[in-house]
This record gives sequence, structure tokens and C-alpha cells, in this order.
Amino acid sequence: MSEIKSSHTELLKAFGIPYVQARYQLSPDTLTSTTLSLENGKETESGALAINTGVFTGRSPKDRYIVKDNLTEKEVYWGEVNQGFDSGAFDLLYEKMKRALADKTLFVRDGFACADPRYQLSIRVCTEYAWSSLFVNNMFIRPSTQSLKEFKPDWLVLNLPTFKANPKLDGTRQENFTIINFTKKIVLIGGSGYTGEIKKSIFSILNFLLPLQKNTLPMHCSANSDSNGKTTLFFGLSGTGKTTLSADKNRKLIGDDEHGWTSDNKVFNFEGGCYAKVYNLSKENEPEIFEAIKKGALLENVTIDKEGKVDYKDTSITQNTRVSYPIDFIPNVKNPSIGDSVKHVFFLTADAFGVLPPISKLTPSQAAYHFISGYTAKIPGTEEGISEPFPIFSACFGAPFMPLHPVRYAEMLAQKIKKNEVNVWMINTGWTGGPYGVGKRISLAYTRAMIRAVFDGHLGEYSYKDYHIHSVFGVAQPRSCPGVPSQVLSPRQTWNNDKGYYQQAYKLAKAFRENFKQFEVLATPEIRKAAPQFGKANII
Repeated sequence: MSEIKSSHTELLKAFGIPYVQARYQLSPDTLTSTTLSLENGKETESGALAINTGVFTGRSPKDRYIVKDNLTEKEVYWGEVNQGFDSGAFDLLYEKMKRALADKTLFVRDGFACADPRYQLSIRVCTEYAWSSLFVNNMFIRPSTQSLKEFKPDWLVLNLPTFKANPKLDGTRQENFTIINFTKKIVLIGGSGYTGEIKKSIFSILNFLLPLQKNTLPMHCSANSDSNGKTTLFFGLSGTGKTTLSADKNRKLIGDDEHGWTSDNKVFNFEGGCYAKVYNLSKENEPEIFEAIKKGALLENVTIDKEGKVDYKDTSITQNTRVSYPIDFIPNVKNPSIGDSVKHVFFLTADAFGVLPPISKLTPSQAAYHFISGYTAKIPGTEEGISEPFPIFSACFGAPFMPLHPVRYAEMLAQKIKKNEVNVWMINTGWTGGPYGVGKRISLAYTRAMIRAVFDGHLGEYSYKDYHIHSVFGVAQPRSCPGVPSQVLSPRQTWNNDKGYYQQAYKLAKAFRENFKQFEVLATPEIRKAAPQFGKANII
């Protein structure tokens, strides 16, 4: 292990951090062996490192703040999602964190965000744990030897999981926190070992900077491209299938989670790796992800036996079990991670009410409406107190990371869809034949067949002959699709209970409309008209 170079020590001082014992840009092997020697993790039979993130096994959105100052006050969409933090309180908390470094060793890692050099952000991440630095290595774009010599960080991320705030003195809600300061270009993360806080803080930064400074739409989506360079985007909240469906052996993976869509119709990955959910993972269903879990990968909060075998079905720690790995662990990736000419956009939702079609085509106004809504559903067992399906709405499919008003992002999306003549589809990866507990999860094989049919041009033109207009949600659902039984394409038919189906459909439609009230003032009349309807059901 090497101590930090003096030049880099000077750069830490530029952020107000005095000299500390630090290890700079350690290799994945060294970070893994360090973690194992400190007994902070275990090696799995595949060679991957498995660790436990502690009390927090997921993000804590109620404890994420943005410093409110002259730069952010008039631009940020303040509220429950974007909570303001006093700049003076930030300075005091930062000083406390720096004093806490006196007896610690920092693992310091430099990397980039944004594969397109025109938008690249230089980031220095200082972590308390070696495995956190491995996560940073996996998830951000890894600099070349030459670029490291010339590296000048735009942003600093200070990540100290064992540092706990005093809410009464420091202005936080509780002991853990993530605070973004756009003026000083510093992110403070304390009290939580969950690595996703690191990556999502950078995502939040780009979601603020790119629309305002670069006329580029930041997106919580995965992306891949075909042999002709045509790009497809997959939007969706956690658990809806972004990573799974974008990892396609017949297409080049651009990225699995965060991207920018430029004014010249290019799409670039923000990251240099993937962060996949591994609950119920199998080699048969998700071979690309399964094979990527090898030496250098970091598994979080999984259970393993004495021989190092992982039980991917075990949720005793959390259902949010994860793995991070460099993007080139996937064999079929685009290098660099930049795509051209967006052709299709998919909105993914895991509808546990079982009423949305497994695939439907959206008009531009419907696309804007569903983008702003960002719907999926939680099912019993995922959170305490949930006994039946519960609708979840996250604006732009990523509300916790979107500092600007959702309508601003939606308008950018609508403009790009119209300008580039992009097809927009909604895919339900949730339930069919009834709601959760009655019906069953839509077959992954069927979902892939529907997406493949879109790519192959088999779903025909938008016409009454080829499509049925859903009587509640107004979306166009195809009447036939290669590789999928016709009955599966009609959610009402899979129920065999019209009354029960429409009761659930209207229940979900009401939830959509109630959620959208907060956006109606800024939404155009065309977008508002795309809302679900409560008229008499027309059964066709």
C-alpha cells in the first residue's frame, strides 16, 4: 500500500483538509486484501468481496440536504425531497468531520463522472473504509495513469460512516446525513456505510448542473445500443428491471443506471460501473450479471456460508442486496460508454395492482405525464406495515436525486422525444391475472419477447387494427406480439373478473391523479389530459 503523494496532499489542503495518513488510488486487490485483513468482509467462492454496510442497507432520503445559498436558492425545487441546509451549519459540521480525521486512515480515490469528455466531472472521494474505496473504483470512470498525473478535482466527497452528527447542534434530522454544497463543491456523508449514498450524491450534482449549464437532460435510466448505433433508454425505479433488461447479449450496454441526453442526440453514461440488485439472482435468468460477480466485485448485505457460497434468496439482512462491478465485467459493453440516435424509450413499472398492460405505446403527452409521475408499487414484506400493494410515485423515476422542478426535466424529455421522433413504451414487469397475492409476476421471457418485438419492428403502426386503447389509462396496448400469448397482452382478460379488475384499475387511477395535483400548475393542458380517466369503462 502506498501513502498519498505530496502533490495530492496539497490538493486535499485546497479543500481545507490538513495532512492525514492516507492511502491513494489503491488497486482493487489491495483494497480487497485490506478489507479481509481487518475482518471487515469475506471472500465468496467466486472471488468477490462481500461486506455488510451496517445499520443502513439503503439510502436515507430524509437525511439528504442541499446547502441553500445564492447559487441554489432560486433554482432548487425545495421541499421534502430537496431539504435546505444552512451554509454556516455546513461549515461547522465540516470542521468537526476534519477534526475526526486525526486518528483515521483515509482511502483516497480519484475518478471521473460522465463518459463524454465534454461534460466530464473530476471527483476525489475520501473514504473511511477500504471497501468503500473499492465501490468508488467500480462505479466511477477510472483515470488513466497519465490523467492521474494531471488530475485536478472539481468536487470532494468525504465519507465517514462512523462519524455521527448531533442533531440538536448540527442541524440534521438524525445522526446520519448527506449534504451537498454546490458553492464549495463538497459532499459530506456521515453516519451511514451504505455505498449508494456516494454514487447518488454525484448523480444529484449532475442533475443540477447539466440542465442549467449544458442543456443536457440527466436521466435515471439504463441504456444500450444495437449494431447500427441506435440507442434505447430504460427508465424505472429500483426493482423494475433496468439493469436486467438492458444487459442484452444482442446489444451493447452503455450503462445500467445514470445517463445524460445531449442536445445533439447522444447519450453518455455518468458512471464506469454497474450497481445491480441481486435478490433472487440466478445464472439462468441473468447470466451477464451473475458472471460479473467475480474478483473485484463488491457484494453488499448478502449471506454466505462457510464455503463462501452466496444465498441470493436470503433477505434476512435486507431485500436490497447489491453488487457493484466495473462495467467491463459485462462482456458486451460499448466503449466508450456513449450512444447515438435515441430510437426507443421504455418506462418500466412493477405494477402490483395487476392492471397496467405488460406493454403499451405512449403519445408524447402521455410520455411526459408518466415521466413526471414515475410510478411503481411496493409489495407486502418490503417495508414494515405494508400488508397490500402500495403505489409509489417518484418524479422523473428519480425524485430523491432531482434538485430542479420535475416539470423542467419533463419538458426537456418531451422536446427531445418530439425532435428526434422517439418511440416511447411503457412496460409492466409486475403482476398479471390479479394483484399481488392473487395473480403472478409477468414472465421475464414474455417481457424480453415484447422488447425484442419492438426492436424488430413487429408491433406495427399505431392504429385501431393493431392496438386497443385502454379504457382507464388511455394507453395503446398491442393486440398481438410474437412470442407472447394474446391474452397476456390484455390485463383485463388475464383476470377473468371484470368487476374486480376495474375496481383495482380505478383505485390505481385515483392514486395517479392525487399524486399529480402537485404538478398541475406548471404542467401543460396536453400533459394534464394524459391522466387516467374515471368515465364508464368501455369493455372491448
